[in-house]
Amino acid sequence: MKKVNLFFFVSDLHGHIDRYRKLLQLVRSERPAAVFLGGDLLPHRRISLQSVHSANQSFIDSYLIPEFSQLKKEMFSAYPEIFLILGNDDEGAEEVKVQGGAQSELWKYVHFQKTAFNDYAIYGYCFVPPSPFLLKDWEKYDVSRYVDPGCISPEEGFRSIPLDEIEIRNATIQDDLQKFTAGENLDKSIFLFHSPPYQTRLDRAALDGRMVDHVPMDVHVGSIAIKRFIEERQPLITLHGHVHESTRLTGVWKERMGNTWAFNAAHDGSELAVVKFDPEKPAEATRELY
Repeated sequence: MKKVNLFFFVSDLHGHIDRYRKLLQLVRSERPAAVFLGGDLLPHRRISLQSVHSANQSFIDSYLIPEFSQLKKEMFSAYPEIFLILGNDDEGAEEVKVQGGAQSELWKYVHFQKTAFNDYAIYGYCFVPPSPFLLKDWEKYDVSRYVDPGCISPEEGFRSIPLDEIEIRNATIQDDLQKFTAGENLDKSIFLFHSPPYQTRLDRAALDGRMVDHVPMDVHVGSIAIKRFIEERQPLITLHGHVHESTRLTGVWKERMGNTWAFNAAHDGSELAVVKFDPEKPAEATRELY
């Protein structure tokens, strides 16, 4: 039987099969009601400005879909509701395969979607602010066209799916979140983000002392728009990844922002990091390594 108030959150597994195996076994043994996967799910690849070379372009077809299909067959009615998004290191071209898994009812792909689960509204959002990385499928300007020193704008880099240049230039995370949640009551909402909120203890990158053209790089790399959104709209729980080393550097993986509890599941060690939480008691959430 599912444990009704037990939810799992993991992020940034980057195609590491050992971590997926640990997660699947943990789901079998602990039987959570819901599992959230917060992006950067697929193997790393080598990217140039002209092309992208995946370490395993068929990871979704060859591993994720078969393994989750087997898990669903084994667990039957105890199979958890699974919510996932992609991350900035996942190609947008893989989205169609993720949607195929959703059509097979293995998971719910919630990027820019709202769905209901028990008494909660679940929202997902993949995009992160401009980064130093070349793949730009899941990057947008944050609140303006400003780009931090050392980062590459969304109008440059590589995209696995072409996008209209005017749309790229004018789109922001801030506008997306306003449109996405306009008129919504978020008191009982859980947001699955890839980016953490800016200038918190969840977005601390290992950039101390690094300079670009004599300008220091910002050690906080999260989203200003997401931070403002949390402060203004106060969802119940927000889930984040993206910055692997943040917990190691700050010693903190959860932060309260008004009435909102924000959790970070990204991890820069070899273990699987799992945030376990009861949405009725978010202050009691734990983060465990396996």
